[in-house]
Amino acid sequence: MYDYRKPNPAPQALDVVVIGEALIDIVATPDGSTEHPGGSPANVAYGLARLGINTGLLTAIGDDLRGADLEQHLAGAGVKLLPGSRSLEKTSTAAATITPDGSASYAFDITWDPEPLDVGNTPPKLLHTGSIASSLAPGAAMVKAILQQLRHECTITYDPNIRPDLLGSQAEECGNFEELVLLADVVKLSDEDALWLYPHKDVEQAADHILGLGADLAVITSGSSGSLLATPSSRVYVPAVKTVVADTIGAGDSYMSALILGLLTVGTDGFTPAALEQLGRTAAAAAAITVSRPGANPPTKSELHSHGVSSPEGQRT
Repeated sequence: MYDYRKPNPAPQALDVVVIGEALIDIVATPDGSTEHPGGSPANVAYGLARLGINTGLLTAIGDDLRGADLEQHLAGAGVKLLPGSRSLEKTSTAAATITPDGSASYAFDITWDPEPLDVGNTPPKLLHTGSIASSLAPGAAMVKAILQQLRHECTITYDPNIRPDLLGSQAEECGNFEELVLLADVVKLSDEDALWLYPHKDVEQAADHILGLGADLAVITSGSSGSLLATPSSRVYVPAVKTVVADTIGAGDSYMSALILGLLTVGTDGFTPAALEQLGRTAAAAAAITVSRPGANPPTKSELHSHGVSSPEGQRT
């Protein structure tokens, strides 16, 4: 049940607020195990800050060494950890096993129970959420309540980042996903997410269904096959940027961060085919930089520039 304790006040003047899990990825490879900061929403927040966006993160970490490592990591990029984020006894972890093709499978030890946050008086320009935080009790109810509160106050982006091992039935999660789509302006998911949610629909049909629920923009990524960006009136396919893959950890999160960078400029009323193409190419370049090096290590703005990608004109940072 949603916790109706008096919420913590949000800081002033944030461009983006991200709500979701921050955890430690324990990565097992043939050479041994290493630990990296992770969690899809935390990765998105980190990626946004590295791109120069004034970003705050509401999460749930523990008062322990791993929590301190996460806090130091996020602060190093400029992410502001929002009040209520130090709410657990133990920081959550995800054990990631890297396969020969660079992809990762996960086993989670996670609790999602942040303290409430009051963002009504100082809404950001954009609110992003998704992944485990949007589906795992008890914190998922708070996430939904905040989305309902800000539905008409700012742009809302949502990435379900499906983790079947942590979820109920497919039917239950599909219902939860669609309830949150009704509150979002932009929905981004992978082709694997789309297939799990809608096993009898192809990518085009899944995008059409999401748009039919009311989203302004549906984005479906397909790894090395590129991505689809669709609105009710336009759709654009953007190829992936070719690169040598170290691993795919954080690739979708880097794509999401760069997509948000573009949305802060064009808004949700300027989705011409040319604008969609620019959004997709910038996001694809960010993902390519990330997969070329180990762990969730998203690009800086200067690294995007060095790969021939210019920040959208008029970016508000």
